[in-house]
Amino acid sequence: MATSPCSSSGVSSSSSSGLGADAGLEIRTRSVEQTLVPLVSQITTLINHKDKPKRSDKTLQAIQRVGQAVNLAVGRFVTVGEAIANENHELKEEMSIACIEARRAGETIAQLTDVASLDHPESDSHITIFTDKTGVVKAARLLLSSVTKVLVLADRIVIKQIITSRNKVLATMEQLEKVSSFQEFVQIFSQFGNEMVEFAHLTGDRQNDLKDEKKKARMAASRAVLEKCTMMLLTASKTCLRHPDCESARINKDGVFHRMRLALEQVIEIVTDSRPNGENEMAPISIYSGIKEFKNKVEGLRENLYFLSKENLSTMLEVILEHTEDFTDSAYTSHEHREHILELSKQAKMELEQLVSVWMQAQNQKTKDLMEDLEVAILKTCQCMNELKREVHSAATSLAADLLKYHMDHMVLKALKITGIEGNLEAVAEYTCKLSEQKEQLVEMCRLLRHVSGTEPLEITCIHAEDTFQVTGPQIISAAETLALHPSSKIAKENLEVFCEAWESQLSDMSMLLREINDVFEGRRGEKRVYLSLPRPGKHNANLKALKPVKLDTEEQAKIAKLGLELHLLTSDVDSETEKWENQENDIVQHGQGMSSMAYSMYLFTRGEGLLKTTQDLFHQAEIFATEGTKLASALHAFSDQVHVDDKPLLLLEAEKLISMCKQLQITAKASVQGKSATFTKVDACILKTRNVMTLLCQLLPLCCKLLRKNKAGNGCLKPAPPWKENRIRIGTNAHTPERRAETFGIKSLENHVTSMTFLESK
Repeated sequence: MATSPCSSSGVSSSSSSGLGADAGLEIRTRSVEQTLVPLVSQITTLINHKDKPKRSDKTLQAIQRVGQAVNLAVGRFVTVGEAIANENHELKEEMSIACIEARRAGETIAQLTDVASLDHPESDSHITIFTDKTGVVKAARLLLSSVTKVLVLADRIVIKQIITSRNKVLATMEQLEKVSSFQEFVQIFSQFGNEMVEFAHLTGDRQNDLKDEKKKARMAASRAVLEKCTMMLLTASKTCLRHPDCESARINKDGVFHRMRLALEQVIEIVTDSRPNGENEMAPISIYSGIKEFKNKVEGLRENLYFLSKENLSTMLEVILEHTEDFTDSAYTSHEHREHILELSKQAKMELEQLVSVWMQAQNQKTKDLMEDLEVAILKTCQCMNELKREVHSAATSLAADLLKYHMDHMVLKALKITGIEGNLEAVAEYTCKLSEQKEQLVEMCRLLRHVSGTEPLEITCIHAEDTFQVTGPQIISAAETLALHPSSKIAKENLEVFCEAWESQLSDMSMLLREINDVFEGRRGEKRVYLSLPRPGKHNANLKALKPVKLDTEEQAKIAKLGLELHLLTSDVDSETEKWENQENDIVQHGQGMSSMAYSMYLFTRGEGLLKTTQDLFHQAEIFATEGTKLASALHAFSDQVHVDDKPLLLLEAEKLISMCKQLQITAKASVQGKSATFTKVDACILKTRNVMTLLCQLLPLCCKLLRKNKAGNGCLKPAPPWKENRIRIGTNAHTPERRAETFGIKSLENHVTSMTFLESK
């Protein structure tokens, strides 16, 4: 029977336990796990060969080669481990012991597999893999455990680097808080920017390496906060320096520093797998996870009638129904959804009572009729829970869709900017109340979406979104108050725009989150458009075989960071525009969404993240992006036949521009280059041309939407207004209203302030 040393060595990827003998050595990263895979494979081969009765000379030579290869690989591995030990004195003793054990185990395996020159491998004069059947297993255990220990210890050094980087950032932040002059601030902020870039790269690598998807999501959320807050810290600090006696400016700045410190602390909690004061993380239970666990217990009764008590099952249902009160008590849940949820909750109690009754009878007497009744009761209970899950999902997602569509025009933010510039404190106070109402609606939306998110990473994303709205709302208010007090202040105006941009960005992210939640519910998890254009095994290989994959180094990523950030903002703008279309199945919307997703994956590449790992991946993605753009141009030509004759020339002109730009991008992506410098130039050109296409797309989508509405004028119908629409804000057009597209102030402010910085913002 074939065996694996994993089971005996204690190295288990499924349990994430590094060593059976040392529970402290847990494998938390994919890099450590993947490093062990080839070693485990070779040792497994050796152990399985010891039991084979027929051994040809060829087999014996192969066994010896494998044994020698393992020993040589371990020797090189140990040399690196010893060098690491010499550079890190706090780990030197543990690392040295593990290296000695690994070297000894490697030599033992080499000796036991030295069988190719023996006429009789079973000879008592020489101990081999065949004569000492337990020796090779012991050596394998020692080798795997010691190598795992070296890897896990080396991983601690990575953690130490992240902590050191965090400490640098914190120290510089303290200096930034205390500066009193612009000149000093500029100097320290430049240092702060470089430190944040280093921290972003270290934590980005760690995030991609984590095995635990929940920790990955938490890390992504923390890094998103740090990215957005860096811009906020800059403008809030400058505003405070310009207006040192302004209380609202100080509150605004303090809020940014506080949020950044919390995010930095959470990153360290994740990488060290610890919590302050030894607290355990108590994540709130969602309705989805509660129903899933409840159904598993109910269905388990088919196999075992005695593995849990009826009180246990009743308690689980009570907890689920308590959570449904978040929906039934919400002012934003429709009357229809509320009634259905209450009805299904009542039905669930009745079905459980019936189930328990039959279950108790079956425990006393297992007759065929009773077991059939039990099966029926199980099916009815599970069906009722599925209907309840479907109802709360519908309630949460329909509310979210309506709210996001309603608030996508950002009328409150526009009003705050206008009244702030006018110095109208009374009007600012009125609109801050409106923003507070909007914040409460969006926070409630996030809480309800968390219950139906379906996966732990999406739950965490909902919690992060809730926190973002909770914190950003008051910060916008303090920034608006500062501008109203100093209406001629350019920096106060810019500061308000930065906070408003963060709010708009979060609303855009919520649209994507809503789509992901619906995908999970409908069983489409993992089918995101961003992945569809990537090379698949067996496809496109003819074009890729001769090309050597290359990754951007840190310096190249820093150079291209500004262009990547602009591309990222454009994807948000395109997503916002596509959300405004009533028919999401429209060809123009579909192609636009596909292009936005691809452009976002290219943005992630500039950061060394995402699924595009090499420059060849990027070039292939650029080709597919250009092809999608050409398809969009065809859709525009078809749409031009439906518009008014006066509007057709403009639409066709824009379509021709798009075709021309996509052809240029395809030519660039397909061009053959050699050498590091030429490859980077090609990368830069591909992303630049992708950005230009996305800029044109941002103009095309609202134009097409406008023409479509123009054609349908007078044919629309209105739905009854939900309760949260009662206080609709109306802003009359006047000469002071700044007609400003989202990308205008977004990109310009980034160009002015963070041209050398790059941080993560997961969608």
